[in-house]
Amino acid sequence: IRWVRTHADRLGIDPNRIAAGGGSAGGHLAAATATLPGHDDAGGPAKVSCAPNALVLFNPALITAPVPDFPAPQEEKLKRLQLRLGAEPESMSPYHHIRPGLPPTISFHGENDTTVPYHSVEQFTEAMTAAGNRCELVGYPNQGHGFFNPSRGDGSSYRDTIRRMDDFLVSLGWLNQP
Repeated sequence: IRWVRTHADRLGIDPNRIAAGGGSAGGHLAAATATLPGHDDAGGPAKVSCAPNALVLFNPALITAPVPDFPAPQEEKLKRLQLRLGAEPESMSPYHHIRPGLPPTISFHGENDTTVPYHSVEQFTEAMTAAGNRCELVGYPNQGHGFFNPSRGDGSSYRDTIRRMDDFLVSLGWLNQP
């Protein structure tokens, strides 16, 4: 994000309108760019922000460590996760670093997702809102992980997520109303 912002003139973009987005692990990575402290490149130009101005997330993994009143992953799963992340799971958990001032966020999630439980994104959305951040969750009944991919079904879920993503960006003043 810092590279994109630094090269905004060359890329022909507004350096103050950079959204990070992704699905599943990519959604985790996008959310991490906005929420996780202490993982920034120390060699980068510190005066240029490495945080996005908005987040667009598709079935993102947002909780990677135990949360009170939330089903905790089994001990073995936590160990595997720590190995995959290369760090303590809480240090890489966007949920655990929610604070005021985070960018506006929209998440699209299948309510029958068994890979990344829908409840985890509900929990994230509630905590973001409680911290005073704009955070919207669009749930899709009877849909599982990756439901929005254009190759799945008749493509209607894909078109719907794109339309709603555009509406979100219009609400930020980033796109013109069609």
